[in-house]
Amino acid sequence: MMNTSAFEILGPVMVGPSSSHTAGALRIALVARELAPGRLSHVTFELYNSFSRTYRGHGTDRALVAGMLGLAPDDTRVRDSFALAREAGLAFDFVERGEDVRHHPNTVVITMEGERGACVVTGESLGGGRVRLSQINGVAVEVTGDYPTLFVVHDDAAGVLAELTRVVSAARLNIATLSNYRERRGGTAYTIVESDEAVTDELVSEALSLAHVRFAAKIEIPGTSPASAEATLAHGFETGAELLRAVAALGEKDAEAGGAGEAGTGRPRATIGRLMRAREAELLGAEAADAGMGRVLAVMRDETHAPLESPQPSLGGLIGGQARSVRDASGALAAPLMGETLTRAVAYAMAVLERSATMGVIVAAPTAGSAGVVPGCLLAVGEAVGATDEQVMEALWCASAVGALLARNASVSGAEGGCQAEVGSASAMAAAALVELLGGTPELALDAASTAIGNLLGLVCDPVRGLVEYPCQNRNAIGVANAVSAAQLALSGVLNPLPFDEVVSALKSVGASLPASLRETAVGGLAGTPSACDACMRRAGSCARRGDARTGC
Repeated sequence: MMNTSAFEILGPVMVGPSSSHTAGALRIALVARELAPGRLSHVTFELYNSFSRTYRGHGTDRALVAGMLGLAPDDTRVRDSFALAREAGLAFDFVERGEDVRHHPNTVVITMEGERGACVVTGESLGGGRVRLSQINGVAVEVTGDYPTLFVVHDDAAGVLAELTRVVSAARLNIATLSNYRERRGGTAYTIVESDEAVTDELVSEALSLAHVRFAAKIEIPGTSPASAEATLAHGFETGAELLRAVAALGEKDAEAGGAGEAGTGRPRATIGRLMRAREAELLGAEAADAGMGRVLAVMRDETHAPLESPQPSLGGLIGGQARSVRDASGALAAPLMGETLTRAVAYAMAVLERSATMGVIVAAPTAGSAGVVPGCLLAVGEAVGATDEQVMEALWCASAVGALLARNASVSGAEGGCQAEVGSASAMAAAALVELLGGTPELALDAASTAIGNLLGLVCDPVRGLVEYPCQNRNAIGVANAVSAAQLALSGVLNPLPFDEVVSALKSVGASLPASLRETAVGGLAGTPSACDACMRRAGSCARRGDARTGC
């Protein structure tokens, strides 16, 4: 069963500019660090495909080094990681491996050299900050954080596996999977134990004490759900159809219990947001779930408002101050064009991209490149209707449910599915959340999400100079307008003739059909135009030079 946490979709709370290329890269390095052969002296990062082409502009290089230092994704010191590494005596270098179809679009091979030798870890960033380890010292693995994992390096000798399973059993862990690999008979072997329960430091120590064991560590992927992939959730779902059935069942349960219903009607009102919050309470506990969403809302308010009051130029110099320009021109332009609420929503969304592009703290929603759409819509419309924090948070829960379905059944990664997977997904999440905020049914919410996806189907990901700045900021504005339009259509009874799940399937199919040049590699679309590498940094009053280390151009 899908065990994705809401905070893997409305999150991570992170330093920008990219959830896959910044937060995801940092998480890969954090996990690799757990397997380090003692105190490290040198780390080499080999970058493939999208990582190779855009790592400077996306801050991937800073993030990888920050992860090796143990910094969290939302630590503002990420931008200073190079200097911090030098102070710590850690040398590092980056190798651009270019295109290689054998690797995931966002792949890094990390070679760590330390006091006990070397360790090589291959990691993949899957989008939205989610990551996977695919190789450790050349051994193929599949570590995504779905299960707590114990990694052991040992001699290929008789009795070692029996002793390992004995100590795991003594720790009262139930083994979900056990994989063993060896280089050759009598040589080095690797055992990976995935369990249904948490791997403790005590268990790692017990494993290290065994004869023939050279190294042991627990592998934890930051930000993943604490529930097993095989866990059965009372409020679980894996498709839009299942989501609607689960909401209906929740409503029936409320009715039987005589619970509070829709104001003024006496009828129980089950919503997607209420269901998703109940599901998250199963994963984290109700108190942690509510605290997590409270933090998401607080960061969203800061990321949408602070850049309007104090604009800053982005790292690449392409954006900075545009959000305030939209807000300031609203008096003359809002009435004949977008209207007051939509104008405010667009300004908020653009502000988030400016915060992200200065390596400020934002909420990926579901990615950093599309992070402005959901908060822009919900905060502006919430202010227009006088919504309470509780009502806005319920709408955010709804958005996270739709995003979880998109992440599972299609993609929210620009490197996998183009910008339709990023801004398109964010727009669908926002459209559904707006319908719920304004009192629409769960069916109408998914209908609005379907329309939002369809409107942006085929949208390519072509960041100019590899920066999450242009056209990303403008596309967040379009994502907002699209979400608002889709919500109004659904609430007006103008419905989508195609089921949500079929539209999601089309999103996945179109994403797979896009050539690599149009999936975040910064070589096609607008990024491939003659002027792209020489685009003027008007905010800074100068032009970018080819070879600028900040841009990857």
